[in-house]
Amino acid sequence: MAGAFSLPNEYWLSLQITPQDVENLHTFLFEREMPLTVSDLASEFVSARVKSERVASEIKQKAGGKSFLPREKYQVGDELVFPAMNWKRGRVVSVRAGANPVLPDFDVLTVEMEDLSRHMFAANLETHILNEAPLVSPEEDEMSPEFILREHGLLIERKLEEVFSRNDDLVKIAGRWFPRALLIDINQGQLNLAEAVLDMSGGEPLAPDALIKEIELPSGVNPRLAEFSLNYALQDDDRFDEVGPAGQVLWCLRRLEPDFVREVPPPLRYIEIEHDRENLDEAMKNLEAQLDDELTPSQENDPKDDVSSVTISLIYPHLRAGTLPMSARARKLFPTAYESPRVRFTLVDGKTRQRIPAWVVLEHGYVFGLREWYKSHQLIPGSLVQVRRGEKPGEVIVEVKNQRSSKDWVRTVMVGTDGGFVFAMLKQSITAEFNDRMAIHVPDFKSLDPIWEKKRTFDELVLSVMRELTKSNPQGHVHAQELYAAVNLVRRVPPAPLFALLATNPRFKHVGDLHFRLNEDAS
Repeated sequence: MAGAFSLPNEYWLSLQITPQDVENLHTFLFEREMPLTVSDLASEFVSARVKSERVASEIKQKAGGKSFLPREKYQVGDELVFPAMNWKRGRVVSVRAGANPVLPDFDVLTVEMEDLSRHMFAANLETHILNEAPLVSPEEDEMSPEFILREHGLLIERKLEEVFSRNDDLVKIAGRWFPRALLIDINQGQLNLAEAVLDMSGGEPLAPDALIKEIELPSGVNPRLAEFSLNYALQDDDRFDEVGPAGQVLWCLRRLEPDFVREVPPPLRYIEIEHDRENLDEAMKNLEAQLDDELTPSQENDPKDDVSSVTISLIYPHLRAGTLPMSARARKLFPTAYESPRVRFTLVDGKTRQRIPAWVVLEHGYVFGLREWYKSHQLIPGSLVQVRRGEKPGEVIVEVKNQRSSKDWVRTVMVGTDGGFVFAMLKQSITAEFNDRMAIHVPDFKSLDPIWEKKRTFDELVLSVMRELTKSNPQGHVHAQELYAAVNLVRRVPPAPLFALLATNPRFKHVGDLHFRLNEDAS
């Protein structure tokens, strides 16, 4: 009687991908003539592995000798295999009568196993559950690829990726693998034609099928093979950049990409400030998370679940650059890519349905393309922008909560001819909702440029900004959030180094609830 086949968790946890596995998957790709993701290949790999191990188990069973069943009678010297012990082999070394008043007569076998350990088994026992039931009864589907991939899929995919990346016979583009030997040759003339087509599109990315129509590939070629071959050739040419979100391939000419997609806009450039995050207390860390600064490193307590929307309080550098920060929360709403550090997508105005071409710059954590949209809504530093998941892949919704244009008292920065600046509470026309602590009206963005360029130490800069802020507050108190927004008028600074300075420099005295005042007597 054969036992049910199963593989323990440890089998998959300690899995090693063999050259035979890779060869099998290589053959599978040849037969399919279709580029496949590592997820697709993992399913095929698991199916093949389970089938192989099942065959090996059956061979082992047949070669091992007689399967042990409690109802059978055995003699000294009998060679047995034990399905319940992973088909281990053993030899009966003694047989004696069993003694149990509630059972009929039975035998007790002493069996010496392959590893020389000895175990006792009941035999010559007509009624026993193991006589009828499978010796191993795993869940019904635990050997199905679906079940195994649910439990171990990420680990298997990672190991396959590692092995594939070292195999010169396989190539990868946009997250899909394919045998190099099946690629169609794309010559230099065809690549030049692709460049001309993209040039005519004026920087608008195009899908590979739009390019294939123009570059005169041989007739009768498998369309998927043609597309993959073209993608691979374009990827290998520095003129082209793949900028599609994950699951979609889009090609653009690098030279036609906006300058501030290829390089970080000056207002967003951060010069590292040495600090120790251990100096931040819990309240500071909570505020840091709320500020959605793209320069804040990911933390263990970052949200793991999907979010449907995030409301961001704009700081001056992003307003000046026409960008949005991709914080740990906001990043979940924007498209990602398999490989490209830049992703072209579409922002959609939640009210007007205006479509705005935009770019996700994954490496530096910002979204570019909103400058004109900001201007049209007359936004100021501190304005609130809501970001929501789009209705279609490759789209993200942005919306400003407009209010009727009215005069509001707002902190305003004014720059003198000497390069000095002051803050004053002045009435300004405001058209959108804003964060009270972060709102700062800037009458002329260009007036801040000379201040931005001044080279002062970080401590000196913060002290200077703090002094100016306290002048407009009767109590002389400034909240850490206000200081963060104001310092970013003249230098790109994430929350952590600023908060660490507030916590450690005796010139700043904490007066409660993240409010600080200057202690001019301290040195």
